[in-house]
Amino acid sequence: MKRYLQLAAEFENLIANGTLEPGVRLPSVRQASGSYRVSPSTVFQAYYTLERRGLIVARPRSGYFVASRPAPTKSLTIVSRRSIDEDDDDSLVIRFMQAQRRCAYPGLGSSEPSAQLFPFGRISRSLTAATRRMASSRNALSAGKAEADLRRQIALRYIVTGVTVPIDEVVVTSGALDALILCLQVLTRPGDTIAIERPAFHAVQDAVQRLHLKAVEIPVDPHRGLDLGALAQTLRQHPVRACWFMTTLHQPTGATLSDERKEALVRLLAKHGVPLIEDDVFRELHFGLTPACPAKRFDSKGLVLHCGSFSKSLAPGLRLGWVAAGRYAARIEHARWLTMAPASVPAQCAIADYLEHGDYDRLLRKLRRDLASLQTRMVAAVVRYFPQGTSVVRPPGGFFLWVELPEGVEAVQLFEMAKAHEIAIAPGAIFSCSCEFRRHIRLNYGRPWTPDVEEEMHTLGMLARRAMAQQETARHAGREGAE
Repeated sequence: MKRYLQLAAEFENLIANGTLEPGVRLPSVRQASGSYRVSPSTVFQAYYTLERRGLIVARPRSGYFVASRPAPTKSLTIVSRRSIDEDDDDSLVIRFMQAQRRCAYPGLGSSEPSAQLFPFGRISRSLTAATRRMASSRNALSAGKAEADLRRQIALRYIVTGVTVPIDEVVVTSGALDALILCLQVLTRPGDTIAIERPAFHAVQDAVQRLHLKAVEIPVDPHRGLDLGALAQTLRQHPVRACWFMTTLHQPTGATLSDERKEALVRLLAKHGVPLIEDDVFRELHFGLTPACPAKRFDSKGLVLHCGSFSKSLAPGLRLGWVAAGRYAARIEHARWLTMAPASVPAQCAIADYLEHGDYDRLLRKLRRDLASLQTRMVAAVVRYFPQGTSVVRPPGGFFLWVELPEGVEAVQLFEMAKAHEIAIAPGAIFSCSCEFRRHIRLNYGRPWTPDVEEEMHTLGMLARRAMAQQETARHAGREGAE
């Protein structure tokens, strides 16, 4: 890393952990140059980088100052959807889930990649072999060996990311969501406060509500990821018991924290003794030449509970996840035994076999290339078909686009219009406790590009333009009526 970026990262960490508070003056260029033994131009480049990121501001003839940060959201109890919508059966989340089941074209709104992108023939052979082995042995022994083999393969995968995870720390579950909820159950009690992201996957809000917790929403920027400054302020002001964050390929924005910011996050939470539930189900789908590392890599105190899954990167539908639970492994294992059904034994055998013999890394390289190509095609379709003023951030991996619609286009209205055309999309309001992001939609590009997909995008763009025209007509009518 270039020296000016290292220097910028050092100041960013000081801002994130509250050492440099809003309004504090940074050292002059001359002072910083002498203190850090770098050239004045290196300091200028570092300060310019921080200024572009909105972390500091320049004041003429006064120097550089830490920028004022908006106060984080106040402690927010998750509200029941019934309190937002008069009839719970009509709530937006339920309407979205119903659209997924009932629409003829649910792909754009789906939370899963298409099974057509995966080698199900090879996995089916592993599954068949596992079933035969189970039939010829005692089930109890098969179950224990299946889990042990899978845990060993998961521990080996961690080594690729530079993380050493003891096998005994890995707890296998029936999907990542089970692992995440299990962590939340162990770390909290009803009435506790946790920190979640804004926006956040709607299952996070559902889990918090079901466990009778309170949540503080920490803003996520689509370009830079989690707002560490807002988190630091929240930790000082509220009794946060745990955090549930996606540090790589965040859903729905696709944002990824840099390694420096992941390290700063872990250090900040360790300072306050707050555990991190790291939802990391998309990390294997990062497009970069260098694999994205988890925040778990920087955990020296066992406070990061790293949750992963094979449903996004290897086998959608098999529902296998895990948590590398750090100091909480024994408690997580006990809670799983008490409250949750064990993961499918044949599925565990099949995945362990594929990880050992099926060339998983080769699959991932192809999958990433395919997804990068599909992302390019969907971005081009958004530009081609959607109204002017639509914006989209290209994430560095995964299979989601976070699309911001222009003024005059309400995402919920577009959702209902698309549903009438048998097309399901995910409106932005389902990703916030307070139903924000009303001009955002999440689109899934994780399926082969066909004429049907092209037509869905064309129809969706046409509906967005129609909604925009209707709003413009209504505004004109309102102005004429006022006159």
